Amino acid sequence: MKKILILFLLVTSTLVVAQESIVQPPTIKGKVLNDADENALENVNIVNLNSVIGATTDQEGKFEIRAVVNDTLYFSYLGFKSIRVRVTNDWLKFGDIKIKMTELGIALEEVVVRPVQLTGYVEVDAKTIPIYDNYRYRISGVNTGYEGGNQQPGAVNKVLSAIFNPADFLYNVFGKRPQQMRKLRKMKEDDEIRNLLQSKYDRETLMAVLQLEKADIDEIVSKCNYSKDFIRTASDLQILDAISECYEEYKVLNRKKS
Repeated sequence: MKKILILFLLVTSTLVVAQESIVQPPTIKGKVLNDADENALENVNIVNLNSVIGATTDQEGKFEIRAVVNDTLYFSYLGFKSIRVRVTNDWLKFGDIKIKMTELGIALEEVVVRPVQLTGYVEVDAKTIPIYDNYRYRISGVNTGYEGGNQQPGAVNKVLSAIFNPADFLYNVFGKRPQQMRKLRKMKEDDEIRNLLQSKYDRETLMAVLQLEKADIDEIVSKCNYSKDFIRTASDLQILDAISECYEEYKVLNRKKS
């Protein structure tokens, strides 16, 4: 009996290892350079738009990422034009490849920072310091909610109007985009992508992965009952989490309706 059990475990382990080696795509390598001076670019963000995994270049501009032929890699870096590069047979065959990014000319508007003058008196300072509260309203027994932003008094009415036929309401948001929405969970599970989105506010990576325009992303978040204040100030990671949470609610409601 023990011999049979050991043999079974050995066969199972072999099958698991073999399966993993088949499923896992190969690792490709490359180097990202500044097109103007051939200098290496560090901390360039790379996302495989097909498998939804991320990577970052090191101090020498080098990177490694899993990909197969015809996968599209999305390169983004602050101050440089984002580019998409398709993986070819030659890349897999010959190894390292050089990716060159073009620098953008950015004219920043002057920003005036007005410091908050504190008096030391709590009653006075409490009125001086700006407070930005975003409240997420929920009703017991109802999955959907509303992020009230700085207009809390009118938020409850919007919650009540949003709970009418929520499955039908959210179907218009997600039902027509099954392919894009399937990538949400992969994005949330990849640490490289989450770290990237945490410091970004331009929605570019979200647009590239989800194959949506910025206006579409704003509309989805808005229809998921998040305020304009949240949409305007949230990081790309917060937007991803908001859409993902709403999508999970939609799937639950859709199953119940079915």
